[in-house]
Amino acid sequence: MFEGRRQILLLFFIIIGLVFIGKLFFLQVIDDSYEKAADNNAIRKIIQIPFRGEVYDRHNKLIVYNTPVYDLYITPRKAHVRDTLQFCQLFGITRAYFDSTCKQAKAYSRVKPFLFLKHLSKEDFARVQDAMVDFPGFTFTTTAFRTYQSKAFSNALGYVAEINSNSLQTQKDDYYRQGDYVGVSGIESFYEEDLRGQRGVKYRMVNSNGVEKGDFKEGRLDIQPIAGKNLYTGVDIGLQEYADSLMQHKVGSVVAIEPASGEILTMVSAPSYDPSLLAGRNFSKYYQDLALDPMKPLLNRPPSAYYRPGSTFKLIQALVGLQLGIITPSSVFTHAGAPVKCHSHNTSHNDLHNAIQWSCNPYFYHAFRKILYEDTQGNTYERSAQGLQRWSELVANFGFGRKLGVDLGNEKKGILPNVEYYNKVYKGENTWKFSNIYSLSIGEGELVVNPLKMANVAAIIANRGWYVPPHLVKAIGDNKVVDPFYKTPVSVGIDAKHFGVVIEGMKDAVLHGTVGGDGKIPDIVMCGKTGTSQNAKGEDHSVFIAFAPKDNPKIAIAVFVENAGFGGFAAAPIASLIIEKYLKGKVDRKAVEEKFMNKSYLPNVLSVTGLRPSKTKKDTLK
Repeated sequence: MFEGRRQILLLFFIIIGLVFIGKLFFLQVIDDSYEKAADNNAIRKIIQIPFRGEVYDRHNKLIVYNTPVYDLYITPRKAHVRDTLQFCQLFGITRAYFDSTCKQAKAYSRVKPFLFLKHLSKEDFARVQDAMVDFPGFTFTTTAFRTYQSKAFSNALGYVAEINSNSLQTQKDDYYRQGDYVGVSGIESFYEEDLRGQRGVKYRMVNSNGVEKGDFKEGRLDIQPIAGKNLYTGVDIGLQEYADSLMQHKVGSVVAIEPASGEILTMVSAPSYDPSLLAGRNFSKYYQDLALDPMKPLLNRPPSAYYRPGSTFKLIQALVGLQLGIITPSSVFTHAGAPVKCHSHNTSHNDLHNAIQWSCNPYFYHAFRKILYEDTQGNTYERSAQGLQRWSELVANFGFGRKLGVDLGNEKKGILPNVEYYNKVYKGENTWKFSNIYSLSIGEGELVVNPLKMANVAAIIANRGWYVPPHLVKAIGDNKVVDPFYKTPVSVGIDAKHFGVVIEGMKDAVLHGTVGGDGKIPDIVMCGKTGTSQNAKGEDHSVFIAFAPKDNPKIAIAVFVENAGFGGFAAAPIASLIIEKYLKGKVDRKAVEEKFMNKSYLPNVLSVTGLRPSKTKKDTLK
């Protein structure tokens, strides 16, 4: 019995020994958690922020590049500052800033790095580097801020800013940390994933005092950062600066497109701002000033401002009527019975060419009425709905009431009123008719567009029935990757044969019609159409769309100048100067150039539009 107990006791100790040996083997050979914990005390992990991709114009001129700077991070659990006054003097900060930032860092996390001070220059970094041994828990990260070669591309380009808490919490790929910078607007935002690159990691050995002693494992575990991809735009930065100079002291937009490719040559929003103001430490101060400015300099007007197209829309009315077979080039309409007035011109033979040349309101009133009523059945209300349905379907093909897909995040659809729209407004079917909506015939009423859309209309007419979706960026990265969407032509459903009479009318509108002398280019055949967008808050807005030359067009353009009156007064001369500059590389009409560079159309701030068109006395809806 005693021998049996001895064996049991021996077996118990053997088992206990095996358990301890197994646990020791697991801890020392299999489980690396203690090794990692030791490494964390001896190894410093340094996140390396990649340089953001640069931006170039269509001639490979650098528009945006990066200036290296240093950001200082604090890890509260490790941070220890014996002499706060010395620390504040070293970095040129106040005690209040030091205390508040430390408090924010602790609230964020005691173990995660928190951005303490950003954008230290190379000189500042060199000056403070040796002193940092006295301040454990503070680390530097190399980063960069955007530097701009030109001030003229701000709104379309956009800006970068520190990621906000909401975006940090809702990000999908867990890429960003507190203090990281992201594109906020423009192409900086639209192409964020291409521009940001891939961050790297560097491991450095440190002693108990936090002094770096070299690379960990000779840098074999380091991950090199990969710079962001460069963007190659279709913008001509010289033309952009020229167009911007013409829009000084004005509110409005300029958009120019290469018709064959859809590449945007220039996109000006006026007034604008100096992009360098939003690239440094004083971002918050300057952003607040810009955001509160009643002239809305941060608004990128070309894709998002709302206007009525005015008489420029008559070109689409003509093409829709021709395609439906309801009018022909020889169709004649008099002024009789039309409630809209007309410009003074010869109406003895008021055909379609003449109506476009002189922007004849009564002609398009009668044409629109015929489009709604011809070949329809039922009472007046039913026929109006049937006609408007086929009309709105064709007009939508030009991009009205929908997005074109430009590579900007703030594009607005605008408004294309259709049968459903008016049924909702008038609270039911068969409650409205032509007499309620006739202002659509001349591009007024409930019809709303943005300047980008009208530049694209000019490109459609230049191409005789098709367009490539307008875009700012034509290639991405060293491999010059192109999104197939921006290479695919889109047909608007109008036969090419119908564009001839419209183009001839536009040509004569410039030479002998509504454009006026300042809008003519002596040695270039430009085809254009003036428009006056009604504005109840002040002077009407001046609108002009055009393309040139007439044969094999190279540029299509839309210009909107708020509170400048008739389209031929301001928008047409400015557009003609931009076209001349692009096609000839210079401007010979120096008197016209000087006139409009110095001309001011700045309105009372209460009359600035951009977000919604103002109602007018001619609107049919209350």
